[in-house]
Amino acid sequence: MDSDGSQGSYPERATIRDVARAAGVSIGTASKALNGNGRLKQETREKVVAAAQALGFRPNAMAQSLHRAKSMTVGILTTDSFGRFIFPIVEALEERLAEHGIAVFMCNATDDPVREKQHLDQLLGKRIDGLLVTARRMDTRPAIAVPGKSMPVIYVFSQTDDPDALCLLPDDQGGAVLGVEHLISLGRKRIAHISGPASFAAVVLRHQGYADALAKAGLPEIDGYYRNGEWSEAWGREAVAELFDGKAEIPDALFCGNDQIARGATDALRERGLRVPEDVAVVGFDNWDVMTLAARPPLSSVDMNLRELGRVAGERLIAMIAGERLRGVERLPCSLVVRQSSDPTSAKPSGGLQ
Repeated sequence: MDSDGSQGSYPERATIRDVARAAGVSIGTASKALNGNGRLKQETREKVVAAAQALGFRPNAMAQSLHRAKSMTVGILTTDSFGRFIFPIVEALEERLAEHGIAVFMCNATDDPVREKQHLDQLLGKRIDGLLVTARRMDTRPAIAVPGKSMPVIYVFSQTDDPDALCLLPDDQGGAVLGVEHLISLGRKRIAHISGPASFAAVVLRHQGYADALAKAGLPEIDGYYRNGEWSEAWGREAVAELFDGKAEIPDALFCGNDQIARGATDALRERGLRVPEDVAVVGFDNWDVMTLAARPPLSSVDMNLRELGRVAGERLIAMIAGERLRGVERLPCSLVVRQSSDPTSAKPSGGLQ
């Protein structure tokens, strides 16, 4: 369904029969020309290839798909070689698609446009029924060029400026509001924000959520309390030094842009003899258990609910394959997991309160 409520459908894909008809040859001749087989005139081959390109036809790597409307496969293009964000998304996506008998091909482009184009051509050659595009960061990227726009494409944990595209993202701004409102509810009034590179879209949105929560509570955004740096524990320690060393008035809470920063910050606070959370409460972002559960104390953190993002992506993709037209930007809610870094009464360090 379009954002205006109207229904739409994707046009039928071109078949070998369509190519043969357009080129004025038999289906057998068209097949030979596209597969490089048989003894054909060069002129005939060129005519068939031109017709195929004009129709957006892609040879099917799976022979059985020639005899049915769908290949029952979808492709995933990602740049997240580390897998920190994509794996939970893909796991939930595969579970949802498997319920409909749909399999997944995943390709890693590692920020290489040439490699991405190669992967895309291979996936289209398999006549996938849909494509999911994801990344390790949520900044805007160029739209994927699908011939004739005849195939559903969804951007998940990724986005494009194409107004006809569907983009599914976590609500970074809303997640930041959750984290800061939690700190405010503890009675903290001097809340600093340590985050990553200012050029990242997620950093901008999380800072906006931080500012929104302070403004709603009537608290000032104290000059010098917003610090940008790298996504690392080292930056968390360095930022604490900038905020605390030689200062007459120090923060009573830290809202960190990710869990690595938060873990580094808690280490630095402990080294200064400051207690977490009694003296300074700390909340991170991402809820990455490698960081949150290994920190001392375990970190409270905003969870982007990546599995839910993957599940919704699967539902949207199934709907689009069935013919629905979906577009726009959907931001799915985050949640807050409270642990000991902001609440000393939190129960089990391995869990948390949702």
